[in-house]
Amino acid sequence: MTALWVIVLCGAFSIVYAVWAVRSVMAADAGTARMQEISAAVREGAQAYLKRQYTYISLVGVVIFLLLGVFLGWLVAVGFAIGAVLSGAAGFIGMNVSVRANVRTAQAAISSLAGGLDMAFKAGAITGLLVAGLALLGVTVYFGFLTGTLGLKANDRVVIDALVALGFGASLISIFARLGGGIFTKGADVGGDMVGKVEAGIPEDDPRNPATIADNVGDNVGDCAGMAADLFETYAVTTVATMVLAAIFFAGSELLWPMMLLPLGIGGLCIITSVIGTFFVKLGPSQSIMGALYKGFIATAVLSLVGIAGVVGLLIGFGPLPGVGYSGWHLYACGVAGLAVTGLIVWITEYYTGTNFRPVQMIAKSSVTGHGTNIIQGLAVSLESTALPTIVIIAGILVTYGLAGLFGIAVGVTTMLALAGFVVALDAFGPVTDNAGGIAEMAGLPKEVRHSTDALDAVGNTTKAVTKGYAIGSAGLGALVLFSAYNEDLKHFITNSAQHPYFAGVKLDFALTNPYVVVGLLFGGLLPYLFGAMGMMAVGRAAQSIVEEVRRQFHERPGIMKGTEKPDYGRAVDLLTKAAIKEMVIPSLLPVLSPVVGYFIIYFIAGGGAAGKSAAFSAVGAMLLGVIVTGLFVAISMTSGGGAWDNAKKYIEDGHYGGKGSEAHKASVTGDTVGDPYKDTAGPAVNPMIKITNIVALLLLAILAHQ
Repeated sequence: MTALWVIVLCGAFSIVYAVWAVRSVMAADAGTARMQEISAAVREGAQAYLKRQYTYISLVGVVIFLLLGVFLGWLVAVGFAIGAVLSGAAGFIGMNVSVRANVRTAQAAISSLAGGLDMAFKAGAITGLLVAGLALLGVTVYFGFLTGTLGLKANDRVVIDALVALGFGASLISIFARLGGGIFTKGADVGGDMVGKVEAGIPEDDPRNPATIADNVGDNVGDCAGMAADLFETYAVTTVATMVLAAIFFAGSELLWPMMLLPLGIGGLCIITSVIGTFFVKLGPSQSIMGALYKGFIATAVLSLVGIAGVVGLLIGFGPLPGVGYSGWHLYACGVAGLAVTGLIVWITEYYTGTNFRPVQMIAKSSVTGHGTNIIQGLAVSLESTALPTIVIIAGILVTYGLAGLFGIAVGVTTMLALAGFVVALDAFGPVTDNAGGIAEMAGLPKEVRHSTDALDAVGNTTKAVTKGYAIGSAGLGALVLFSAYNEDLKHFITNSAQHPYFAGVKLDFALTNPYVVVGLLFGGLLPYLFGAMGMMAVGRAAQSIVEEVRRQFHERPGIMKGTEKPDYGRAVDLLTKAAIKEMVIPSLLPVLSPVVGYFIIYFIAGGGAAGKSAAFSAVGAMLLGVIVTGLFVAISMTSGGGAWDNAKKYIEDGHYGGKGSEAHKASVTGDTVGDPYKDTAGPAVNPMIKITNIVALLLLAILAHQ
């Protein structure tokens, strides 16, 4: 139990760092009265939206809590509640820091670019370390309570089911937060741009645009709270999946306890290295913002390489492991491979979304000949951007599986996610800088300040895309670990059918000659496309309502454009809040219900009995693989393509191809408008959608095993 306490202390250290960083941010100059007024409006809108969103989510959560308590026991239901509450808390706290840091970043940028960078990144680091710390604490403390206080065995079914339920709670919050926040932010962004930039010809974040405050609110509820819940869920679910595999693979072995602690130990160590890495983020003589962020990321990765060796050595040693065909060194090498995959995905995503590289510059160039060529080039880049990350993921799977089998893949993914604290800091940096630019524009600060905030914002677009690429890549590998857990769990229940009569006579058949497997693959492959379509259409409807509202205000109150009347910002915020809450429900339930409904439909079609169960379990397993494969491509394509479209517009606004107001700029605004729901709604939401489908399938097995 000593190791558990050390891990808990590592998680607590992230909370201590967050408290220190919050005090540092809040002590900074908040700027003029006008800047504070704008920031307060953004903060009020973001808090109102999240409170209403979490109220609706909690209603769904209570129903699921009761169902889990009835079918699997109250310890399992409590695990679900812990995951849901901590996931929501990570997003809510991070968002509240972000909406206070935005005005302080704008004020700091008046003095220097370095000051603005330091303030924005410190705010992002608070969210990042809270995500990692709360996820680690949630899993570790509850695992310790079940095995220590209650005295349950580490691989007891109650312990496994409770941990899976904890991951499910995090996943449920994540998919609602990701999708709802994405609908809100892109409804505001798209609607505001269509009327403000395209029709009225006013700049982005112009105070005359009634959708401007809603747009700034959206940055926080979508990119900050949404991404925080997303990566909290990915972190918790991957850790839990690795522990479940350890419980299955090492049952009855002396390695059971250390192997179940290994993912927790890696996570605890990487919290320490992430905190240290934040102090390396300093602007150098080159004034490269991305270079400053990379210094921190590289420092974190290098320190983690050294530290993970210590964790492996202390918990399991480096020698051959009894009963398996690999050693501690092999597992450490899997961790190194996970870090390498992380670094490569980050670099590839920056290549496809950064303004200094070919893809973005080609989209900008294509804008010269019109809107159509911009869209064609952007779509081409979004499709091309899937190739290299997929090859890296393939290499990661082959290397880690070759070293230590399925558990090696799990360790590699766990190590990828262990850097979540620093990577979320990179993401949360984005909405802070975006808001800072909006405040600078609306408060009428000098152009030099807006130049600094624009530079920070352009990098923020890239870091947001990089984080999404990282989240999606780790989600694909994490879902593979979840599928492995489903497969191994199913084998366990079939082998022990005397204790689990429901599985008597069940036979697994994942051969492609089995029509039920093909049906499962096709149905699973369909889900990310259908889910993405629902998300895109929801943004379209939300944007239409904002377009109509902004047009109405411009028509009925002509003094707005003259600067003699103040727009009704609250009306746009309220419209989007209602739209997002309404639109997020059905798409979010799609991955929750699909494994359950799919299982029973195939069961009855196949004639029931043992044959029907065999067909249904095989179809659901195939469905999980289908979701993973197509979900990976849909998500990478959308997030990288959307990020490239956005930065192509920024590249033109920096003075290339005619600059702001040129025909090329107008075409790039169209591309950015198309890319917005791609990169900030549908694409990122596919990430939790992949994992929630897999984790519901695991819970389905647990429920059926209790019959």
